[in-house]
Amino acid sequence: MSALLDVSGVTLRYKTPSVLVTATDRVSFQVNQSDRFVLLGPSGCGKSTLLKAVGGYLHPSEGKIRIKGREVTEPGADRMMVFQEFDQLLPWKTVLENVMFPLLVARKLPRKEAEDRAKAYIEKVNLTRAINSYPHTLSGGMKQRVAIARGMAMEPDILLMDEPFAALDALTRRTCQDELLQLWEDTKFTVLFVTHSIAEAIKIGNRILLLSPHPGRVKAEVNDVDRVSPTDGSAGQLEKHIHELLFAEEGAH
Repeated sequence: MSALLDVSGVTLRYKTPSVLVTATDRVSFQVNQSDRFVLLGPSGCGKSTLLKAVGGYLHPSEGKIRIKGREVTEPGADRMMVFQEFDQLLPWKTVLENVMFPLLVARKLPRKEAEDRAKAYIEKVNLTRAINSYPHTLSGGMKQRVAIARGMAMEPDILLMDEPFAALDALTRRTCQDELLQLWEDTKFTVLFVTHSIAEAIKIGNRILLLSPHPGRVKAEVNDVDRVSPTDGSAGQLEKHIHELLFAEEGAH
């Protein structure tokens, strides 16, 4: 089966006032349909920059990014992004209007069809009771669930998530992780998820790509992650193994 997303030899560079920065160096990986694929690495390894390139917001200096065999050259409705920041919703629109907005603008669906689809995804993230609320009345976790519903309602080929739960408190973060996994069980969507937390990567992903510190290079890929169990000690063993893989070079010096 051909990959849904193919990232091949991608180097990403950007200029600052004083220097040319290399964010990633010849990174390659493939994401298959229904994968929960995690980009994991320390701060500064280029994982968020790489996610933006998959979204079409940045262009590789070297290499290619393809979705279903088509080269990514610009943003598109086949790739929806959920950011870490809580202010990604339109503050003057209700929950329902926020989820409907991209459906009406990008897809030009009839209003009734857009409303019905938006309501269905709002229900999936358990926010029907807040459907007419405005963002300023919602908690951080609720805002992120609205953003996820908005992205999912577009029914993209792949959902791009840039540390969406990093700014939440530990309890809310765990709840949102559980809800994301339940949503995946219901719809089997494909997600490319960025995090610097090894524990979160193991919980969310079925495949994890480990990136080295700046510039980001592929250190290893860990597959079949969803076979580990949090109750028999295997998750803890995998977390230790991943930590050793990520920081092997630093520990050797």
